[in-house]
Amino acid sequence: MPKSGSLAARHPEWFIAGQPTFDNQTHQSMKAFITNLVLDMFKKPDLSKLLSKPWPNQGERLTSLCNRIKFNNILSLKSLIVLGFVIAVIPLFLAVMYAAFGMRETSALGRTINSQVFEQTKAIRSVLQKTADLERKARLFVLLSDPAIRQPYEQQSYETTRASFKLALSELLKLHVGNKITLLVNELSEKENLIYQQIIGSASENNLKLPVDEAFQGLRESSSSLSREFENHVDHQFNELRQQSESLEQGLLIKGAVLLAISFIFIAILLIILSRSMRQLDTGIRRLGSGELDEPIDVEGPSDMRYLGNRLEWLRTHLMELEVSKQQFMHNVAREIDLPLESIREAAELLANETTEEPNSDRQELAQLLCNNIDKLKTVSEELIRYSQINSKSELNHKATVNMKNLLESVIDDFQIRLQTKSISVKKLVRPVEIAGIHDQLRSIIEQLMSNAVKYSPTGGEIRIMLRDSGTQMELEVEDEGPGIEPEERSHVFEPFFRGKTAQDNECVEGPGLGLAIVKEYVTNHQGKVDIIDARQDQHGARIRVQLPLTGEA
Repeated sequence: MPKSGSLAARHPEWFIAGQPTFDNQTHQSMKAFITNLVLDMFKKPDLSKLLSKPWPNQGERLTSLCNRIKFNNILSLKSLIVLGFVIAVIPLFLAVMYAAFGMRETSALGRTINSQVFEQTKAIRSVLQKTADLERKARLFVLLSDPAIRQPYEQQSYETTRASFKLALSELLKLHVGNKITLLVNELSEKENLIYQQIIGSASENNLKLPVDEAFQGLRESSSSLSREFENHVDHQFNELRQQSESLEQGLLIKGAVLLAISFIFIAILLIILSRSMRQLDTGIRRLGSGELDEPIDVEGPSDMRYLGNRLEWLRTHLMELEVSKQQFMHNVAREIDLPLESIREAAELLANETTEEPNSDRQELAQLLCNNIDKLKTVSEELIRYSQINSKSELNHKATVNMKNLLESVIDDFQIRLQTKSISVKKLVRPVEIAGIHDQLRSIIEQLMSNAVKYSPTGGEIRIMLRDSGTQMELEVEDEGPGIEPEERSHVFEPFFRGKTAQDNECVEGPGLGLAIVKEYVTNHQGKVDIIDARQDQHGARIRVQLPLTGEA
């Protein structure tokens, strides 16, 4: 009685009286069962669902993080953007305000100077006008020096004009003019007093001594000197106003440049913080993509970036757990496959022994078919184990410099028997290239590509191989003259267990469909890429290009 849950209990149609059956229907059923089982196992996990899952003990983790973060890590990305905008605007605002206050100050000073100049000009004109009137009255008074013809109002008119002249001088002095103008005003007043004393003193003694022309000439010269000095005074005030405006403009430019430099410094600091966080995120994502799960993901900077870094760290640990589970599951599946294989092998050996004793062509064919199927299942089991160990830590740590030309030549030599069996020629264009990588994985890449090329090439065909150094990376191309790969299948050929239409139609082409999947994983481990590209002109076969960085880093 088979155990509950065992293979015989789940699939009794494969066994008769506890012994496995080996007809074609049973073979197809077993093959479908193994294929579906492995396909379910190798389905890619939905990372979006992983990222959307809530963290366990999220509140406790955030609390512990909040206790450890520094002040410069409190701000979020949104806060940093707002802060950067404010820092960029504040210097401009201060510069505008400084310019506005400076323009206001200059404008007020200009208005004050214009008002002063206007009042001073008005007073100077009044003084000059009064001086001319006073000279005219004094000359008229001298002409009427004869007491017989002099009228009383003449002296009164002269006194009135003189008082108006004195008033104009006092008004001018009240305007706080310069020292030179004050001296000239006093000089003009003294000369006028001298003329007045001569005129009035002579008239009171009835012995009028007329002032000479030199006295009036001195009065006119003092008046002209006062006018010229006032013009210089006005020019000096406007020059001071212009110099102050230029000084304000220069100060505005200097302060604006300083504020702009400060703004640029703060923006550069923010960019450095953000770019550092982005680089750390990019490095973490690249490591996850290449399967490097050993090193923790630590992202510094704004809280948003650190949150993403923590989510990536959680994803890394979860992927490590999934990888361990996959490894354990693969070993269990391999053990489960090996158990029925051993039973089938024993039955096949028993059947083969019986056919030797009693010759029977049908039984011999059945025995041969059984042995072939056992070999295929054994190959599938080995390929499954090999595929599950692609990202083995011990293997990823053994990178060394590999001479790709020598490695390629060695693989081609190993394929000579298969090439000669199908009369396939190899055309090579190989250049010396050395890269940093894992020797066994690089060899497996070349072997898988060569195996597919030989497998699909027609008898008497040609395989073209190119190896070159393109500057920063190595390029390896393998092209055959087989049926090629349909364009709609190119995005699926690197998936595990995918078999294209050509492989399904061709019964001679067998295999579990893991060859190119293994190539893809090995190339990813070396931070490279593999593509199906269009065949050369007048060709229709498959053309596969592998590109790997020379330094082993993307």
